[in-house]
Amino acid sequence: MELAYYSDYAVRLVNTEEPARGTDTLTSVDAVRELFGAGAQAARRASDSDVTRLRSVRARLRAVFEAADAGEEVRAVDLLNALLMEFPVSPQISGHEYRDADGRPKWHMHIADHAANASASYTATACMGLAVHLTELGVDRLGICQAAPCRNVYLDTSTNRSRRYCSDRCATRANVAAYRARKRLESREAEAATGTARTGRSADASHDSSAPTDR
Repeated sequence: MELAYYSDYAVRLVNTEEPARGTDTLTSVDAVRELFGAGAQAARRASDSDVTRLRSVRARLRAVFEAADAGEEVRAVDLLNALLMEFPVSPQISGHEYRDADGRPKWHMHIADHAANASASYTATACMGLAVHLTELGVDRLGICQAAPCRNVYLDTSTNRSRRYCSDRCATRANVAAYRARKRLESREAEAATGTARTGRSADASHDSSAPTDR
């Protein structure tokens, strides 16, 4: 499994909260376990204290995305480096999950889990994955959804660096909003043009009625 795969851990954690909407789904041990996904051994160690710890990490990871989205590249890297130092990982070579046609292991890098608790394990994994994604694709690949009021984060993996929204749903909503805004503007401009034309005709009529007549 490539280490960049783990970058989605950071996205999932940050998006458990939607500040603009006032929603937060990271409120229980079950929510912590859901972040790990089914079958993750570290999730079995989750406790109530992990909820608080992960909320703190979540705020720090959001700050990384916000700095990247604002073009503050060095700040984004510094913030992520601080997390990497606080939550180090132990990479190891693994091959037990995959076999080739001859039954030989397909060796790959894996993150060993030696963390003291579930939240530390999750954080180390998320930060390492995000660091690999950032160094391989660039800081500008870390984005924040532009469909207000959504502030979900995302990782841009498009070939032309064109992603602007966290999901197809937000992209559609933003496009519809933009379309309606254009239509309102066109309507106002048409009304203004009609009003100007009417004013001009009224002025012409007034001028004609006041003109002297031949007797």
